[in-house]
Amino acid sequence: MPQSPSIPRPEHPRPQFVRDSWINLNGEWQFEIDPSRSGKERGLQTPDASLGRKILVPFCPESRLSGIGHTDFMAAVWYKRSFSLPAGWEQGEVLLHFGAVDYETEVWVNEISVGRHRGGYSSFSFPISHALREGDNVVTVYAEDDVRSGLQPRGKQSGSYHSQGCDYTRTTGIWQTVWLELVPRTRIASFRLIPDPDNDCLHVSAVVEGQTAGLSLRVAASYEGRAAGERTVRIGSRSVSLSVPLSEKHLWHPGAPALYDLRLELVRDGETVDAAGSYFGLRSLRLDGMAFRINGRSVFQRLVLDQGFYPDGIYTAPTDEALKRDIELSLAAGFNGARLHEKMFEPRFLYWADRLGYLVWGEHANWGLDITTAAGLARFLPEWIEGVERDFNHPSLVGWCPFNETWDSSRGTRQDDEVLRIVYEATRALDPTRPVIDTSGNFHVATDIFDVHDYDQNPEKFRARYQPLAEGGEPWVSFPERQSYSGQPYFVSEYGGIWWDPERSSEKGWGYGERPKSAEEFMERYEGLTNALLDNPNMFGFCYTQLYDIEQEVNGLYTYDRRPKFDLAWLKAVNGRRAAIEDEA
Repeated sequence: MPQSPSIPRPEHPRPQFVRDSWINLNGEWQFEIDPSRSGKERGLQTPDASLGRKILVPFCPESRLSGIGHTDFMAAVWYKRSFSLPAGWEQGEVLLHFGAVDYETEVWVNEISVGRHRGGYSSFSFPISHALREGDNVVTVYAEDDVRSGLQPRGKQSGSYHSQGCDYTRTTGIWQTVWLELVPRTRIASFRLIPDPDNDCLHVSAVVEGQTAGLSLRVAASYEGRAAGERTVRIGSRSVSLSVPLSEKHLWHPGAPALYDLRLELVRDGETVDAAGSYFGLRSLRLDGMAFRINGRSVFQRLVLDQGFYPDGIYTAPTDEALKRDIELSLAAGFNGARLHEKMFEPRFLYWADRLGYLVWGEHANWGLDITTAAGLARFLPEWIEGVERDFNHPSLVGWCPFNETWDSSRGTRQDDEVLRIVYEATRALDPTRPVIDTSGNFHVATDIFDVHDYDQNPEKFRARYQPLAEGGEPWVSFPERQSYSGQPYFVSEYGGIWWDPERSSEKGWGYGERPKSAEEFMERYEGLTNALLDNPNMFGFCYTQLYDIEQEVNGLYTYDRRPKFDLAWLKAVNGRRAAIEDEA
């Protein structure tokens, strides 16, 4: 149903699984910081309890857009608002959805606790029909957050009072869209799409909630409005699988993102019981020696590090257009994809990546989580599974990387290798269609791709380090006492990070290596480092750090407010030069 344009972030938050009946709950909510976590004892969960401030959801209270702008640590926060349902919504089940809430959440509707969730990045929902009443209903949200506990993945949220180095302003509480959805009691609970261009078809598996007797699943694909394939099968249990043959073949490829529309329906006795809209891209992924092949073609991955921060929204883009624009800025600079770094990005970003033909790697925000014992696995894996399942159907997503730089703890204790091994194996089991990197940079335990991080600022030394790989020999391994190479495809997944602030506005800024003395020196260094990777016939990609500045970190190619620091035509020419390992288009 249409959403008010005055609501912040009014677009549908889950574009690959869309039903018509939904209500966006973004906008003004009551809000209160609970420094002593005493709110439950004080009865803040009761409908009549008022909170002391106002906040604009979905922006976190640390952000300017929220109207709060409180950047100190917040042990817990409370939210409250009322809503009323349209006529007819009492006939089905109402789900209350949260895009993301950081970190441990409990939700009440009319003083009835409807559910709890742990995890600051994955999406979740609760059925709430049993708690609803006629007229106004009150939803109350409580979230606890402690990035210094070692018990939660915080990503690049600073564990110190000030932002410093490559850690930035924190995010607490709600930071993605909150919404209601009317669903039938018998409904499609979830579905997976596996494109199969070699056999001109789409494989679909779905899970059904409710009464399945006499039920069928009908799946219809179309391309630019033309019918492109349909299949109907009877449902014998909660899960059902089918293959839809496609009458037209249009491949999804980076830079040429052909997309099919998809409609899924549950049908009983000729009547539609439930229906949802989606889309898919027809593409395959395959590792072949040192090459990464997309639809059989070796594609050199010109990636850039994107950390998903915004000056006014922190973790939350101010608009849907801002998400799209970040991808367009990257493409304008000659990149064809990004590592989505230390953060599970929202589905709307992946939607625009699908639409614009932009490659992305999915990653979790593991920094801050102690993984020196199996206790870290209990905190990490459930949320990671939720993220993998949520984002599985996006054609732009070409690989998973659950961990990044798993450094030893401040006590000097090493990572528990079994934590990484189990997460790697679980990810492979959840998604056998994509490669998995266990931990980007270090310390590898079990991985489909061996990647390294290298911030050497000397182009000659940088090139020489990878010359043995170019000649078919053993590649350079960082921390060889902790990890070893065993023949996997290889790439440098972080390099550069050249510290350049053209306005010299932050003498206390942060970047890697010695700051260049001029833009010309930056350009010479950038070109030398990048060419060393493009020229290497056994390097399938690179990832430059980073797309834009973030707060004190000034090694972006754009400023924090997304102004280019360099001539984009030059940058695009350097990044877009034909790579040694790349096939002809």
